[in-house]
Amino acid sequence: MRRDFPLEKVRNIGLVAHIDAGKTTTTERILYYTGKIYKMGEVHEGTATMDWMEQEQERGITITSAATTCHWRDCRINIIDTPGHVDFTVEVERSLRVLDGCIVIFCGVEGVEPQSETVWRQADRYSVPRITFVNKLDRVGSDFFWVVDKMRERLKTKAYPVQIPLGKEDDFRGVIDLIKMKARVYKGEDLGVTFEETDIPQEFVPAARKYREELLEALSEVDDGLLDKYIHGKDIGNEEIIAALRKATLAVKMIPVFCGSALKNKGVQMLLDGVVDYLPSPKDLPAISGVNPRGQKEEKREPSDEENFSALAFKIMADAYVGKLTFVRVYSGSVKAGSYLYNATKDIKERVTRILRMHANRRENIGTVYAGDIAAVVGLKNTVTGDTLCAQHRPIILEAIHFPEPVIFLAIEPKTKTDEQKLITTLNTLASEDPSFKVKVHPETGQTIISGMGELHLEVLVDRMLRDFKVEANVGKPQVAYKETITQAFKQEGKYIKQTGGRGQYGHVVLKVKPQEKGSGFRFIDKVKEGRIPKEYVPSVEKGVREAMDAGVLAGYPVVDLEVTLVDGSFHEVDSSDLAFKNAAAIALHEGMRNASPVLLEPVMKLEVVVPESYLGDVLDDLNVRRTKITRIDRRSQMGIVDGFAPLAEMFGYATSLRSLTQGRATYSMEPSHYEEVSEELTRKIIEGI
Repeated sequence: MRRDFPLEKVRNIGLVAHIDAGKTTTTERILYYTGKIYKMGEVHEGTATMDWMEQEQERGITITSAATTCHWRDCRINIIDTPGHVDFTVEVERSLRVLDGCIVIFCGVEGVEPQSETVWRQADRYSVPRITFVNKLDRVGSDFFWVVDKMRERLKTKAYPVQIPLGKEDDFRGVIDLIKMKARVYKGEDLGVTFEETDIPQEFVPAARKYREELLEALSEVDDGLLDKYIHGKDIGNEEIIAALRKATLAVKMIPVFCGSALKNKGVQMLLDGVVDYLPSPKDLPAISGVNPRGQKEEKREPSDEENFSALAFKIMADAYVGKLTFVRVYSGSVKAGSYLYNATKDIKERVTRILRMHANRRENIGTVYAGDIAAVVGLKNTVTGDTLCAQHRPIILEAIHFPEPVIFLAIEPKTKTDEQKLITTLNTLASEDPSFKVKVHPETGQTIISGMGELHLEVLVDRMLRDFKVEANVGKPQVAYKETITQAFKQEGKYIKQTGGRGQYGHVVLKVKPQEKGSGFRFIDKVKEGRIPKEYVPSVEKGVREAMDAGVLAGYPVVDLEVTLVDGSFHEVDSSDLAFKNAAAIALHEGMRNASPVLLEPVMKLEVVVPESYLGDVLDDLNVRRTKITRIDRRSQMGIVDGFAPLAEMFGYATSLRSLTQGRATYSMEPSHYEEVSEELTRKIIEGI
């Protein structure tokens, strides 16, 4: 069976943005204009196609990324609509890892917001080509040119409009195409399906000429063919401009900026044209790189159906009808339903029972999945997010997906004994779906602890557990996920010796431990002289250190940012074992840490508060009480914009507090930024409160 669509006509794109910028509304319009749906759903009515979970419909936000497929101008467009709320940033991270291009949406009133910066950095990390859409230009206070300036300033990017708005706020009636130099005026009565293409009204001609000139000048800097024509004042054809801009966009040297109002059905078709014209097909991108697990050598896979199969599992979803769905992005080759795949990450074979093309929560059976496709696979029992699937005779492991560490946790317990097993099963299911959600049992209290990216994240997961999985549970209060580290280096011996009549236990290690830079993680180095400790026991030493780092010496919080070097030790021919060396390493680490000036680290959030100027003083006073370091105060349209860094411990319940301080007129957003050392006085209070 051959593919039904040429690879160069495929686009794998995502929509990413700050919360409330209009991603899901834009997706609804895309699906309507491409004929995928026949009636537009609205987020505020809880009828949006892509927000299909009950929790999404109730809250009016996207929680989980949803996939769908539509067609425009002879191209197949696979779309992933991602959440904007920072608590669900893992959904954006894993989507950007597997997408070829993305549309970044900005609100025409709010401009570049904190989560906009976060998703931009995520797209930069994976070098994802992107186009941008300045939305909500019909709203009071919207300013397209101000948003473009802010994109250049805050995102340090070369953003150039390919359109400018025709009219402003209530008078916004269409867009001016800077390539064709024509105006497109939308008719209101048919949901923006039809429009009239006219000459640019006289009052807009100077602005259109100015921004077209700016675009051509920028393109001439990245395209030699255009440079010659531009310098000599020759005519540059529309197709030449599009080709040069496509080349610059694919190289992430320029970012085309589109404009419109998705809610008022203006500008979305031209945005779709932009997806086809400027975003890459899988063929436009370099071959995917990975490591052959058998020889540890780097290998590449070309985006071709004839190449050996390779795919990345990027999302797991529990489905009430078909069981576990594994979303995969296929980079090369093809696979049929009913065949076997090799999971190179886990070194196991898995059987593909069915392959589905998803449309939000609806599904369509397809027989084969090809290079460049995104699909859901049924039957992969042991595959998790980040695993590589490939042909067994040519194995490859692709780069896994980076996930942030949780910053908040709470205790949870079943209401009755009969719910106990059900609770564990449900929590494990939710954790397999969401890698930023962690479940563990506290070693001393026996309590089940769940941790995640924020209050809303845990609230939604607990709600799903109660509602979708029908598990009754008692839930504790959210608490901050502190961490511990040391501030001084140390050298420490650890011995584990037991004689119990029969065979004893003997493990002896000497560790050198030093603190690393914040956020650098854990590093283990083996420098023991040959013969002092047999090589087979070295992994047990590392395992013992890692397990000991799960609970620090100050307050039992996880230990981070250490470099541990095994420098010496000894063994016993009969009594030494893996367990003995594991325990000796744990003893050495904990004993040494007590004398290495251990400190507590707390998560610090990047914060932005938008507040009417009349309330600015009260809000600043309140932030100071919350130990906030304010980095910037901007003013725009009688509003103050406060940027800063606040400890998460001080921000519980901030939404309620801010509402009462400003009569509900201020808004805020925050996201995890980094960990910072806690003062001695505060450390004492935290330890006493445990």
